[in-house]
Amino acid sequence: MPLRLDFTTRAEHDLHVLEFDKDKMDLAKLKKVRKCLGLLETSPRHRSLQTHPYESLVGGKGEKVFEAYVENRTPAAWRVFWHYGEKGAITIVTITAHP
Repeated sequence: MPLRLDFTTRAEHDLHVLEFDKDKMDLAKLKKVRKCLGLLETSPRHRSLQTHPYESLVGGKGEKVFEAYVENRTPAAWRVFWHYGEKGAITIVTITAHP
């Protein structure tokens, strides 16, 4: 059963910028982000996501935050940071270049 993806305000903004901001729109990156989100929906531990805990960040209620790869072996490769939310859901915290 697929998980439901909930987005923080920050993550919604990040995705919106990729989709609609003409100055920052990057269709190749948007395609990779959508693929990553699709894999998170079906299997957060999918091998290609290389999901692992991200120690420098915690969720709003102290949840353990995970990092999933959008890109690999790329300068400033993009990542999706997320945590488990309500039962059957994960919360996307932010979508950004690797800090």
